[in-house]
Amino acid sequence: MTIGVVPRIAVLVMMVAALGLPVNDLVRYAVLLFGAIAIFSGDVRLGLMRWLAALAVIVVAVAGVTLWPAPRIDEGHNVFIVDGGQGSALERVLPAEAYRLVAAEFEARYPRARRCTANATGCWQSEVPPRAYAFSADAIHDGAAYSRRVTGLNFSDPVWLRLGAINEGYNWTGGNELQRNKREPRWKLLHPWRLDMPYFVMVRMPPAFIGSRLCWQGLLLWEGDAGRFDTLRNAEPGCRTVEAADTGRMMFGVAISAPLRMHLEPTWTVRVRGLVEPGLALAAALAVLLLLARLRPRPMLLPATLIGLALLVVFLHDASFVGGWRPFDGGDDGLVYESMGRAIVQKLLAAEWLGALEGGEKVFYYGGPGLRYLRAFERLIFGDTFLGYLSLMLLLPVIVFAAFRRFLGPLPAVALTLMFVAVPFGAIFGSTYFHYVKWAARGFADPAAAALFLAAMVVLVGRTADGPGRGFAPALGAGLLFALALWVRPNLAPGAAVLLGGAGLAALGQVQFRRLAGLCIGFLPVFGMALHNWYFGGVFVLFSANITEPANFPTPPSVYATALSELGSFDFGGAGVRRVVSQIVGLLAGPSEFRPLAPLGAVAVAILFRVALFGRTIDPWLRLVAGAALALLSVGLFYPASDRYHYLAWLLTLLVTVVWARDEGLALWRRCSPRSLDWIEKHIATSPFAGLVERLAGAPAAKPTSAA
Repeated sequence: MTIGVVPRIAVLVMMVAALGLPVNDLVRYAVLLFGAIAIFSGDVRLGLMRWLAALAVIVVAVAGVTLWPAPRIDEGHNVFIVDGGQGSALERVLPAEAYRLVAAEFEARYPRARRCTANATGCWQSEVPPRAYAFSADAIHDGAAYSRRVTGLNFSDPVWLRLGAINEGYNWTGGNELQRNKREPRWKLLHPWRLDMPYFVMVRMPPAFIGSRLCWQGLLLWEGDAGRFDTLRNAEPGCRTVEAADTGRMMFGVAISAPLRMHLEPTWTVRVRGLVEPGLALAAALAVLLLLARLRPRPMLLPATLIGLALLVVFLHDASFVGGWRPFDGGDDGLVYESMGRAIVQKLLAAEWLGALEGGEKVFYYGGPGLRYLRAFERLIFGDTFLGYLSLMLLLPVIVFAAFRRFLGPLPAVALTLMFVAVPFGAIFGSTYFHYVKWAARGFADPAAAALFLAAMVVLVGRTADGPGRGFAPALGAGLLFALALWVRPNLAPGAAVLLGGAGLAALGQVQFRRLAGLCIGFLPVFGMALHNWYFGGVFVLFSANITEPANFPTPPSVYATALSELGSFDFGGAGVRRVVSQIVGLLAGPSEFRPLAPLGAVAVAILFRVALFGRTIDPWLRLVAGAALALLSVGLFYPASDRYHYLAWLLTLLVTVVWARDEGLALWRRCSPRSLDWIEKHIATSPFAGLVERLAGAPAAKPTSAA
């Protein structure tokens, strides 16, 4: 019996319940990732007794954590900015002596004579913290008197301290003496970012930590009697024992004039108690997995390899994307989406449901309305980490493999997917995985939308050459995934229209009314954007209002009309002609943005037309994919030709081009130069790469043929 996706998702949800929310550390995330691979590569056990046993395991684990919790430290943190005014949240709430000392540190580091003007664009003085202790998504399910409660302290880098507040606005741009962040040299893999924003970390130790040693480097304010604070500066790491009189008192680590490092060396009793809680969670999650899933190592090999390679690419590009907290760049979309997502979560926690649904704008303006809500969901599940977006990026190679396998078979699909992930071939043509990682790490919406769109396409056209089934549920899933993709990036609408329109007409022609209903109902949420804009803003805007922004249309239709007029007058050097040629050449250059490669892009587009319009012997679903690629590329005739807007279009173009080359192109090559093709096929079949592909695909490699 074929097990559907719903039972698999149910097992994954039970693993999350066993691990506990938020899943914001790498150990628990690794267990969850392994479980996801095992669940979707193997079989789910449906026996009632097994499911009851799994529920019992979760109950026991939750009870154990409740009865024997790890001792926790109260932590409060925030960005520290003094604007010269009186009565700020920092001044009102922080202990008077502590505020005075930290403010003096700030004044010495950033003297008033050097400060930017408060009303200047991107100036830090216009963005004072609205609360003394910043909100932390790590405390959503736990509660905290300040920002969050932690079981230990160990950071030498604010990126790994995961200060969510640094991306809660603070849109500081160039020209200021106070900067947000700076990229470190590439060889600093574990510390890719230097945070220049001034911040503090306050901790309060419970009695369980008496006898532990607090070590630090930098400035530490240690509370003593009568609300006084000792100023302790360590140029080199130094330690101090936590005594009974220190419990319940505040200790402020300050990072303004110098970097801050803090490390707590707990007593052995605290260490043991700290192992019980995560140990129970991990044991329960693995027990749930073994009870409800049948592990199949062979099918797990390929997705594990693709995800492992993807994780390596992510780590080499930006390690902070893997469990850390990157400070987003001022002026970037990533900072906007994250800031809005955090605001949505805080409104949800305050039961301000309409405010949460509003999403920070009465009328959507920014190009990816849906990403702010995905960010909010990420905070609920993964706390102050980027592990949610990382999961989607790790899934992307698996989705790409599924798309390639649908039209090419397993062996070519494995080879192409490995090249997509590990070889930067797409920098020249199509797109490469590194491109998606680069923009995802910056918090942009395009990679997420591409992953959702590709997943929708795979579900829509079916995973095998037999095509999609007639059922309601797969069609519903495809429509919903397309709707989500458009929520995240509305500029994908033309491609979705071609695929859904073609699939809908096919279902109608084959009297598959259940499938047609599934497609329509699944896609219906896409109109939620228009409903949002009408309800909150009182205007009808289908997607987002920035569609009217002139900067988003460097070459509008009027320019094309001007160019045609100039050509009619034999004015081949007119301004309109030059703008149109520049736009088209930039589009055809592809993600490489290297204009001499435009002829290669032109050939690929010609192949798209060949397959979409004249490929009567070609798989109709591939023809529909070619039409979707053309529709997405047509947006580039008017929209900016920046690479990230068109990655998906060129990836679909690559898919169609490779299938065309297999079905028609190789025959043409063989007629022109049979010996060269035979030599290439022979060396490919005998290369170590072919052996690797064969093992991952689980099938013997295809032997080269000598005839067309």
